[in-house]
Amino acid sequence: MKKTGMTTLEVRTYNKSRVYEQIYEKRSISKQEIASELQMSLTTVTQNLKLLETEGMITITGQYQSTGGRKANAYSVVSTAAIAIGIDILKDRLHFVAIDLYGEIIQKKTLIVRFFAEEGYYKMLGESTQRFIAALPEELQNKILGVGIAVQGLVSADGQYMVDGRILNCEGMTFSDLTAYIPYPCHLEHDSTATAATELWQDPSLQDAIIFILNHNIGGAIVINGKIHYGLNLRSGVLEHLQLKEDGPLCYCGKRGCLETYCSLDRLEQAAGTDTENFFFRLRNGDRQSKEIWLTYMDNLSLAIRNMMVILDCDIVLSGYLAPFLNEEDVELLRELVRQKLPYPLGHTKFKLNHYGEFAPATGVSLVYIKNFLKSI
Repeated sequence: MKKTGMTTLEVRTYNKSRVYEQIYEKRSISKQEIASELQMSLTTVTQNLKLLETEGMITITGQYQSTGGRKANAYSVVSTAAIAIGIDILKDRLHFVAIDLYGEIIQKKTLIVRFFAEEGYYKMLGESTQRFIAALPEELQNKILGVGIAVQGLVSADGQYMVDGRILNCEGMTFSDLTAYIPYPCHLEHDSTATAATELWQDPSLQDAIIFILNHNIGGAIVINGKIHYGLNLRSGVLEHLQLKEDGPLCYCGKRGCLETYCSLDRLEQAAGTDTENFFFRLRNGDRQSKEIWLTYMDNLSLAIRNMMVILDCDIVLSGYLAPFLNEEDVELLRELVRQKLPYPLGHTKFKLNHYGEFAPATGVSLVYIKNFLKSI
């Protein structure tokens, strides 16, 4: 049906977009179902299906059971018709991902390398990115929309330079410096907001939430009404600097007693005298010292959650490197500790684990290109 005020070309583009969106959302759907859902003629649906097939955007993935006549074809989106690359830059490593149109990771890699804000590092980053891309199937290498880069630090509103890069020791580093050797469109973002983007993509029903990003350095993000809350100065959600004790350990920010000094993985590993994987092996096998360390860690984390929840009455998301190590018992323990500290019942608050783990920031920052591509169809 032609919409008022639209040209014939605009109507065709509109119909094509609607057909593609229906296939994308349903994952697998027949021509007849598309026509019924969109209240569109079979002729128009058929024309658009042929066009999308020719463009390599959709494909026939099977047939439905016959109900007496000819079997109906099942149409699905070609999820690798376009892909995006994501990079998460940490102080001691790089995480790479390649994601498809559904945000699913089709390739990932971690490279252990120390960050330095200097030409040699930028060149290495470009070469490593190109090697990562070269390892993709050949047919995907020319389908890259762009490269998203997540960094440990606050990025300027225009995405052109670092305004707080104390963890990486790179304040003032420019976007052009970092991306000088990457021959693709690039996008720069704080790793915490990139993680929040992954959460919202994975769970569109998420409306109000506090996201605790439990990495070697802690991070956080706030979601309000289904959108990331950046704040007036782009500093909303820096949960790592919640002060638990005025006379606590010294934080890299120069203050004492920040959550960073109690619940970063660096501090957990320091207390345990081993890496995270080995710590959890000991914990799950009943080691008493590991259990004491873990209870202290969870008690400190629950205090931070409690303090945020008296300000924002919302769900809690546990993300980052630590999340895949947590089980339901851990989540229930944390929930109970928070409940004990709150001045009111928990009510309907949910505690959710993110399953992207350490690759959440790289995934989230690359979703920018996927979203824009889907809007363009």
